[in-house]
Amino acid sequence: MRCKNIELSKMSFRNYCVVFIIFALAIVQAVGYDTELYETAACDSNACFEELHGALGDCSCNVDTIDYFNNVKIFPRIQSVVAKDYFRFYKVNLKKECPFWADDSRCAMKHCHIKTCAKESVPGFENGYENDYEEMSPALKYSEHAQSPCNSDTDHDPALGYLNMTLSAASQYEIAKWKEYDDSIGNFCECDDKDADAEYVDLSLNPERYTGYKGPSAHRIWRSIYQENCFRTKTNPYESFPYVLSSDLSNMCLEKRVFYRAISGLHTSINIHLCSKYLLSEKKLGFAAPPEGEWGPNLEEFQRRFDPSLTYGEGSNWLKNLYFVYLLEMRALAKAGPYLEREDYFTGNPVEDEETRDAIRNMLGVIYSFPDHFNESSMFTGGHQAAMLKQEFRDHFWNISRIMDCVGCDKCKLWGKLQTQGLGTALKILFSGQWDSFEGDSEQGKLMLRHKSHKRLQRTEIVALFNAFARLSNSIRELENFRIMLSSHTESPQKSIFGGSQDVDPKKVRCSSAASKTKIWS
Repeated sequence: MRCKNIELSKMSFRNYCVVFIIFALAIVQAVGYDTELYETAACDSNACFEELHGALGDCSCNVDTIDYFNNVKIFPRIQSVVAKDYFRFYKVNLKKECPFWADDSRCAMKHCHIKTCAKESVPGFENGYENDYEEMSPALKYSEHAQSPCNSDTDHDPALGYLNMTLSAASQYEIAKWKEYDDSIGNFCECDDKDADAEYVDLSLNPERYTGYKGPSAHRIWRSIYQENCFRTKTNPYESFPYVLSSDLSNMCLEKRVFYRAISGLHTSINIHLCSKYLLSEKKLGFAAPPEGEWGPNLEEFQRRFDPSLTYGEGSNWLKNLYFVYLLEMRALAKAGPYLEREDYFTGNPVEDEETRDAIRNMLGVIYSFPDHFNESSMFTGGHQAAMLKQEFRDHFWNISRIMDCVGCDKCKLWGKLQTQGLGTALKILFSGQWDSFEGDSEQGKLMLRHKSHKRLQRTEIVALFNAFARLSNSIRELENFRIMLSSHTESPQKSIFGGSQDVDPKKVRCSSAASKTKIWS
């Protein structure tokens, strides 16, 4: 009888434990309202990657060569470089109004906001690096207070040697416009770091990740980029699908194909960042939960954006365009290498500055060794028509850089502007002609540094160029992670986030359908 009572007690205890566990799970579901208790099984692990191999097109390189070169050689080096103080702080104007339409949607979610920092907290600011090589405005050179006195010389006769140095307000205004034009020659995007509203942002405190910014506002950004600023031979037949179909690219000249593939590659990279740093849950079980929620890769979101069956067969081509724009920016770094190797990278900390210069030289040495660099010399050849096409190429990209001021999420705007400026700086290096004469000539690189006020890269351009390339490198590395994760999903049973596994009925696995082929560009 006593043994029976003991058995009954054990049974009751087990029942209580089961009830408690069920109750605990219910609380977790209620508090962590968007926590996924079980990961979503992938529909087809090979769908996104089965075409991602072989030749890229429009260059002599292939995907496999870039994968190895980036993941093994470049990725660890570029991540180390952009972690340096010189590259952590980016000056940008996030308050500039949208020049194309009324800014009618501001993201109110906390993940959209950024943390700016006081300029005094930026390493090296107190030493005045912002004024390095800064030219006085031509309009100010002729103002009264800028003139040096001539009456200190006893042999000087002011009446005979009088020179009228005054300029009317209208003339000063015109000269200021000349200066603005001269500065813009060769530039592919607008630099707003000298604006009164420009602020420093510590990029390490504002990582690029999914913020929840989506809907009509986000769709309008990419629609205006693709439909109004990308070259196209014809409109594709699919409604709500703004992209150029790969089958139509063959009808374009090389320059227009390069433009579209660069923009598409940039967009692809941004989408991969959002999928790899996705808000999985606002709250997490346990006392050591991160205050900003749990972030990580979202396989279902990755498939929604790149699965060929959900993208009219374009997903794999978009991923190839990521590799293409990676080659483009890496070629720009190689071309400007003699100049970049001799930059000061000044922050006021001699030890850190020397480490930064060493890291740059080391990474550029690896980049020089890449066997299949993009060949920009075959573009814009052919006289007057080529010159007109280059101007159109530049104008289209300039418009895209201005569209970034229309993004309604501050964090999205920050990274959109930075990566657009980075790509614009790469295009400036490749196509402005200012860097053609000294490539591979170290003496020319030194000459340019002696005359930094002429044809030099501004600090923000260098910061944007390296950070943009780091983002592309990170995206290619994340693709490898997604490939491994998708493969493991099909080879093992579905796992609970609490550990263990659960057998899944294949008939009950929810897969995305072709009916969801809408709004994939947010």
